[in-house]
Amino acid sequence: MDNIIRSEQELVRRGKLDKIREFCNPYPDKYDITNSIKEAREIPDGAKDIAIAGRIVFLRKMGKLSFLRIRDIEASIQVSFQLDLLGEDNYKFFKSCIDVGDFIGVKGEIVTTQTGEKTLRAHSFEFLGKALRPLPEKFHGLADQEMKYRNRYVDLIMNEDARERFLFRSKLIWEIRSFLNNNGYIEIETPILNNKASGAMAKPFVTHHNALDIDLYLRIAPETYLKRAIVGGFTKVYEFARCFRNEGMDTTHLQDFTMLEGYGAYLNYRDNMKFLREMIQSVVMNLFGKLEITINGEVIDISGEWDSISMRDLILKYCPIDIYECDTKEKLLDKIEELNLEIDSETPLLELGYGNLVDQLYKKTARCHIVEPVFLIEHPISLSPLARANDDNKNITDRFQLVINGAEIINAYSELVDPIEQEKRLIQQAELKSNGDEEAMMMDRDYISAMEYGMPPISGWGIGIDRLVQILTDAPNIKDCVMFPLMKPEDE
Repeated sequence: MDNIIRSEQELVRRGKLDKIREFCNPYPDKYDITNSIKEAREIPDGAKDIAIAGRIVFLRKMGKLSFLRIRDIEASIQVSFQLDLLGEDNYKFFKSCIDVGDFIGVKGEIVTTQTGEKTLRAHSFEFLGKALRPLPEKFHGLADQEMKYRNRYVDLIMNEDARERFLFRSKLIWEIRSFLNNNGYIEIETPILNNKASGAMAKPFVTHHNALDIDLYLRIAPETYLKRAIVGGFTKVYEFARCFRNEGMDTTHLQDFTMLEGYGAYLNYRDNMKFLREMIQSVVMNLFGKLEITINGEVIDISGEWDSISMRDLILKYCPIDIYECDTKEKLLDKIEELNLEIDSETPLLELGYGNLVDQLYKKTARCHIVEPVFLIEHPISLSPLARANDDNKNITDRFQLVINGAEIINAYSELVDPIEQEKRLIQQAELKSNGDEEAMMMDRDYISAMEYGMPPISGWGIGIDRLVQILTDAPNIKDCVMFPLMKPEDE
């Protein structure tokens, strides 16, 4: 039994279905268009038999002449309905049964009205789908943010900024993919279900495989599998990978997100600092026509070289703690306590390893101050268990992160390719994990076995696509950049 309470408008619309069925099929299987709405707007006046289709988003029914506006994701156009062109029966059906929100196909001549409005003067139309719910009169503002995330389909119908942002996201991914393909990278796929949660320091999601009767982890990163492909003979690989990390939520973090990772043999991290800067600059130029982005209303020039700073110097700039002097977990904890620093961490500070403790300190004191693009380099080795140690200082790694507006956009390094050293580090990580550090990495014997077949010099990188879209579109919340973000279900 249907216990759903429906509004009066919904009941009226449902009542119109019977009238529509007497006239035509309210849900036909197709409609042949000659052009998209965007294309139709560019067609010169006088072109005839132009067929387009879309959703009605505006409707003004009058005596013998009515106007409507139809829209798809890219554009909208005005359509005129005239009694003498459509015929009395068709015009009567239109006026009595068609509402804002319905889908319609129209065919006719392109004209420009006296007010300068590009218009399709309809000679015929076909009904293509009934909207049983009316579109909201208002669907904007902070009060409706949660509704936008829950009902993104309505947000896309009602809000131009939402349509533009998600079209931008698609174009951004296309531009990145084109740049990588043109530079010799090959796109491959790696598994989402993993026996080991590896490739990053993060708390994983756990699931169960019924057929095999084993627990598995949702991928936290594709890294170790992409590097297995390098072992197998690929030279440059990349993947747009959906990743999952069972951690906190805020305006720049989600638990499920899109990560782009790429790996190149015979390269080091300095090569990739240059390559990725050029990639982002190329993509921004192609999308915006200039090397400028807007952050919190301020125009940022991203042309030329970008500054680099060590993690030690950046922390010292905003906090009187030298991580080279406080080079153990105990020393660093004592200094944090001495300065009365309050550091929020899902894992208690006492259970974190030294590297993760440094990372929490950096995030608390320094990261929020970075606005323009900056390469953060020289991370502690215990924070980077898959990265190559620096030749001159074995306590730091050949690694960089690109930070813009307080958000980490890229994480990259020269890869550790020595299987003996890698095994040693993963054993250390496993010990940290057994002592309560949930973000520490697991031992992965299969990955060690792959490394033992031999690896060339490698440099790899990961880019958070959702966060990159957030930066480039100046969005206040990362959920604005994910079409269907996960939300806690409402009570039925």
